[in-house]
Amino acid sequence: MDASELVFGYLPLLQIVFGVSGNVFLLLVYANVVSATHQLNPWDLVLAHLALANTMALLSRGLPDILSAWGMNDFLDDVGCKILVYIYRVARGLVICTTCILSVFQAVTISPGTSHWAEVKTQFPKCILPSCLFSWVLNLLFDVATPMSVMGPGNSTSLNRVILKYCSSIRISAVSGLVFAVMFSLRDMLLVGLMRVASGYMVFVLHRPHRQIRHLHGPGCSPKAMPEVRAAKRIIVLVTLYVLLYGQNTITLSFLLNMKVNSPLILNSNNLISFMFSAVSPFLMILSDRRVKMF
Repeated sequence: MDASELVFGYLPLLQIVFGVSGNVFLLLVYANVVSATHQLNPWDLVLAHLALANTMALLSRGLPDILSAWGMNDFLDDVGCKILVYIYRVARGLVICTTCILSVFQAVTISPGTSHWAEVKTQFPKCILPSCLFSWVLNLLFDVATPMSVMGPGNSTSLNRVILKYCSSIRISAVSGLVFAVMFSLRDMLLVGLMRVASGYMVFVLHRPHRQIRHLHGPGCSPKAMPEVRAAKRIIVLVTLYVLLYGQNTITLSFLLNMKVNSPLILNSNNLISFMFSAVSPFLMILSDRRVKMF
């Protein structure tokens, strides 16, 4: 094993260990909140859902990549490959859906307390649980065709397969590939667009004169001390991180698809960055949530 293989064998391991630890810690915190208060508010529900999706994504994609980096490429059969790839695709969709729900929810929370927004702010928390459940149904159905095209480690002499690290994928027609690419791209672009709009709106609200956002806790509270304002700033950072990493991942994948020769260095680097959000986001929550610090 050369130096680059050694690096890409250890870095994903560290990334997964810290990422899974952070996300599991958040799940334990919210479980403790539920046991203490016997209720889970909508905000905590979305964060717990994001932590669960992050954990699924890290384990389903990270562990096989680590084993593959250490030279173990035949540890999965057909059924294992189908299940693992399907779980990762669903988890990836859940991460982007939940991040979108989080940003929209926080944008509605800090919106002006006018009569136009009052009813929306009252009813919107009731939509959080149905939105999380809908994201599961949507992604489970959206990726239902994935197991059909994934198989175990393929025979390099087979012409109808694209050889991957530890699984193989049946080569599909150009038309089908275009349809799937457009379908997934439209979903991602819609959700990322909603995130950016919600974050831009929060930036606009937070930069308005302080007297216009005192509706959150009344005139006696400093805007900087309001939990809603702190949470909005946290979500803006979270969404910005996701959009930047998503953009980089999209550009790199497009570059790889158009390369005549595969570059293991670029591919491994892209895999590391693709895990970055799921590994880093729980620590953004931990560092900015006072209840987590107390726990």
